[in-house]
Amino acid sequence: MENRTRYEARRRGTDAPVPGETEMKISEIPFVTTDWATIPVERHAGDSGEATWRVQHFGPADNRIRVRMVEYSPGYVADHWCSKGHIILCLEGEMETTLADGRVLPLKAGMSYQVADNAEAHRSATKTGAKLFIVD
Repeated sequence: MENRTRYEARRRGTDAPVPGETEMKISEIPFVTTDWATIPVERHAGDSGEATWRVQHFGPADNRIRVRMVEYSPGYVADHWCSKGHIILCLEGEMETTLADGRVLPLKAGMSYQVADNAEAHRSATKTGAKLFIVD
């Protein structure tokens, strides 16, 4: 029922929070569009393959939000375990994320995952390559 209430509020053009709902705080960011093709590429080697990042930072220094367009080459395996929180949307391809407890979770185009800072260490890999939109 809560999703329907939120949907109805948005449909009416109001973004009023649903009672009891906590909202993410995004502050001091003017309306801006990003043409990702114009953002310089950063290359990051994995244990195998590479990740290319296009990165934008938004907001004040004490509450900075990093927004990235990331591409993993076929055969990419991350060179580290990550404890950073992310919201990740897979745009193309697919990857697997291994959690520290041994679970392996697939992420295919159209799927996302969300994890908090220091919640569950994770490590990504892909056989075929993947393109991701990441907010952290």
